[in-house]
Amino acid sequence: MGGRGRIGIPSSDRPRERLYARGAAELSLQELLAIVIGGGSRGSSALVLALGLLREFGDLVGMGRSGVDEMRRVPGIGFARACQLAAAFELGKRFAKESRSAGTSVRAPRDIARMFMDEMKDYDREHFKAAFLNTKNQVIKVVTVSIGSLNASIVHPREILKPAIAASAASIVLVHNHPTGDPTPSREDVEFTRRFAKCGELIGIELLDHIVIGADRFQSLKEAGHF
Repeated sequence: MGGRGRIGIPSSDRPRERLYARGAAELSLQELLAIVIGGGSRGSSALVLALGLLREFGDLVGMGRSGVDEMRRVPGIGFARACQLAAAFELGKRFAKESRSAGTSVRAPRDIARMFMDEMKDYDREHFKAAFLNTKNQVIKVVTVSIGSLNASIVHPREILKPAIAASAASIVLVHNHPTGDPTPSREDVEFTRRFAKCGELIGIELLDHIVIGADRFQSLKEAGHF
């Protein structure tokens, strides 16, 4: 076939080969979408399917705001490709959040609350996260420890301390949301925080605070004197 691909596209024009040779930043949005899509359908190449998505949603923002059901209605996309695209958008969002968090200096409870409020205030289940800090109180990593039920999240200290040790964290700030919108710490929140602080102390990782996120409000267990 003289250097041409399975569907008659020169190897130099195939998105994956171009990404490998020149880097992802050199590819067009259509080409990047084609790589995520992975393959053609019913005589249409992945590039053609990507173009169909762009024509349907206009731009990346419109596509990212759509759901699986909306994307699968585009001819040739279907359920599996729509799920691949939704996963790619979510990975991008999470990467952006972690990138913004890394290097943030924590001087007061509001610094942590500001990092997580927009993301966590509307969750309908408890999400428990831990921010790992270095000796300068800068965030070096954020991990999601657990996603619980409507009103409870079961967490064991080792699930937080193990990745904290791996990240060489000097200290930790715990964060979780209350789906009710009321950030008042529960008895279980207080008991867990005290137990975790003792565990951290034994291995030399200080618990700086535990922040509870509510509806546009937050509460610091440290400031409230719970530990």
